[in-house]
Amino acid sequence: MIVIDNLDINKDKKDILKKYRTYLLTEKHLSDNSIDSYMEDVYQYLKYVNKKDPITLKDKDILSYLEYLDKEKYSIYSVVRKISSLRNFHHYLSKIYNIEDITNKLENPRFYKKLPNVLSIEEVEKLLNIKLTDAYSYRNKAMLELMYATGLRVSELINLDINNIDLEEKIVRCYGKGGKERIVPIGDIALNYLDIYLKEYRDKLKKQYLNEKLFLNNHGKEMTRQGFFKIIKNIAKEQGINKNISPHILRHSFATHLLNNGADLRSIQTMLGHSNLSTTQIYTNINNETLKENYDLYHPRS
Repeated sequence: MIVIDNLDINKDKKDILKKYRTYLLTEKHLSDNSIDSYMEDVYQYLKYVNKKDPITLKDKDILSYLEYLDKEKYSIYSVVRKISSLRNFHHYLSKIYNIEDITNKLENPRFYKKLPNVLSIEEVEKLLNIKLTDAYSYRNKAMLELMYATGLRVSELINLDINNIDLEEKIVRCYGKGGKERIVPIGDIALNYLDIYLKEYRDKLKKQYLNEKLFLNNHGKEMTRQGFFKIIKNIAKEQGINKNISPHILRHSFATHLLNNGADLRSIQTMLGHSNLSTTQIYTNINNETLKENYDLYHPRS
């Protein structure tokens, strides 16, 4: 745990940080790891602005700090994380001291431009608006809804077993890179179509094979990456979406839409299973209840 009294800033800033830590603990109910992450980001920021009072800072001070980060060659992922920390900090200051939240003037960071072929919410709605006529269309609908609802990688999606889905708890348990397990909340829309697919259509796809995989191909065997790629390409073409569509585009759209709607960056990191978004700290664990709260608050199809 970061010891605030040992930080290289003046007493007034230390007092503000102590109150902010208490706020994150008692009001936001964040874990110690998450709080330390915020503390470190805000400390570096306060150290940069030096003798200036945090309560009197202007938007130009934040812009100056971002220029400094750029000159110091911080990665775009670190900058995005720090911006998220500063937004939370200044939102806290605006509430406590009844001052303007100067981060409201910040434009979206370049991070968004790094994401290839992100779909708008309207385009996602169009892609998911599949005409449901048979077992195959219901399977496709359930696959796409689940992918957009959770941000799973295509390899994680096609490797799901039936028992990886818990409809009552509204979660999916998947295994990412290196076999690392993670649990991601599922929104009600995706849950509804998963329930229909499992109860009414999956058995029709099994044919003579015994298979525990959640999603089956037209031959009753497990879905392949190539098979799913072909499915999403065909659906996009049928729906008139003129973009270079790939399965990964739903994963990027999931993260971008959550971030654009104000979700906490660390919750998104955890849901995506990313361990490399931060250049200063490894993957931050957030308890499942916090993940569900972020998901329910910010995902457009929750």
